[in-house]
Amino acid sequence: MTEITKCINEWNATIEALGQGKQTILIRKYNTTLKEFLLYPTVSYANKDDVLDSFQEKEFVKDNLLPNGENRTYEVKYYAKVEEVVEKSSARIGAFNKFHIWTREHVKNYLGRSQAKIWILRVYKLDKPQYLKRSNGMLYANVEKPVGLKGTPVIPDDEFNKLKEAILNTK
Repeated sequence: MTEITKCINEWNATIEALGQGKQTILIRKYNTTLKEFLLYPTVSYANKDDVLDSFQEKEFVKDNLLPNGENRTYEVKYYAKVEEVVEKSSARIGAFNKFHIWTREHVKNYLGRSQAKIWILRVYKLDKPQYLKRSNGMLYANVEKPVGLKGTPVIPDDEFNKLKEAILNTK
């Protein structure tokens, strides 16, 4: 069994969307050098008054705004494998709205004029979720101890393959 400490920091609502199969992509300004990583929930954005304005599914986000945990120790429940990274013009990013829970405006504001790097992720629910602290890091961070990557895909194989194909064929 593979063990890793690498994680990416992401809004808890986005992690839950990935972990519940509502989302299969992350949109970034940068590519990734990692093939797999833990999904580590962040909370700083949750304190913003207008946080719900960044999401399409407001009720889902309200229910999943904050992760379980306290004192900078949070529950890590999922890990992701990068299946593919697709580069798209920021002008074409609206075509991907059905594959994520953010609003078009949020994505456009985040990207600016940068090319979008769309990370197609295969997400797995860990067999043994853990409460962990992480190091500081802008793109990636490390959790305090290795986590075994044993888990179950959140989306069945055939359904995931169809979604991946739809993402790759989006113009």
